[in-house]
Amino acid sequence: MGNQFRTALLLAVLTMMIVWIGQLIGGRGGMLIALVFAAVMNFGSYWFSDKIVLRMYRAQEVTAQQAPDLYNIVSELARNAGLPMPRVYLIPQETPNAFATGRNPDHAVVAVTQGLLKLMDRNQVRGVLAHEMAHVKNRDILIGSIAATMAGAIMMLASIARWSALFGGFGRDDREGGGGALGWIVAAIVAPIAAMIVQMTISRSREYLADSTGAQIAGTGTGLASALEKLGAYNERLPMQASPSTAHMFIVNPLSGRSLMNLFSTHPPIEERVARLRGVHFQPPPAPGAGSSPKKQTQAEQGRAFWDNLK
Repeated sequence: MGNQFRTALLLAVLTMMIVWIGQLIGGRGGMLIALVFAAVMNFGSYWFSDKIVLRMYRAQEVTAQQAPDLYNIVSELARNAGLPMPRVYLIPQETPNAFATGRNPDHAVVAVTQGLLKLMDRNQVRGVLAHEMAHVKNRDILIGSIAATMAGAIMMLASIARWSALFGGFGRDDREGGGGALGWIVAAIVAPIAAMIVQMTISRSREYLADSTGAQIAGTGTGLASALEKLGAYNERLPMQASPSTAHMFIVNPLSGRSLMNLFSTHPPIEERVARLRGVHFQPPPAPGAGSSPKKQTQAEQGRAFWDNLK
């Protein structure tokens, strides 16, 4: 419940940012236009995102006859989650990864790469698919689409604010809540960065929730934990050919297994996700030179060792 509340709070922050920038640019009329603009963008993203992303990755739908084991696993997990059977797609890429999309549980899609089926055992595939079914159950596709489009709307409005400031925006009467020169600077420069941070925070929060819900759907978190370790190793050595705009959809960051700055990452650290699934308290690695005690092998080192063992 804490995760859901945090998501609602962060979405409210994004909404307030849109309203404030809209009001800054055009008073109450601008605020209204910004809200309508965000609503139209959300609707388009909600309705068409599945078709766009599946076409982007050349994903092909498979039937029970074409991929019986994969289809049976998805069918079993859908029953466990109390969800309709989603459509199942295969992505022609060798890097192991997966995502779920679709505007609601009745129109959901689960997509996996060819590499996932080749490199994972059945228990690991089941764990990954349970995670994706959890995204469907938790309505994360809708929430992620809304967060992404609202952040995009803020960036567009911020661009308008920058141009408006160049053509006399600083001279506008502050009585409608503009905030003067400082308000324009915040709207044009600070707001887009803040919006991106909020969007990334929502994405990380939903990943933790999907891990937890996925473990419940599968009946165990061991398959997913094991799969995440392997996914981290492979995606570090063999980053997927993926668009940054869709990186948040995948179970692990498809662009690289290396962590970005936590503040701007769409995914939580794999080590922490695995520790949570296994009920172990996560201890981040100490800073270089912080002590002389022997330290545990890092995920990157484990990944390299795992990859070397495959050769």
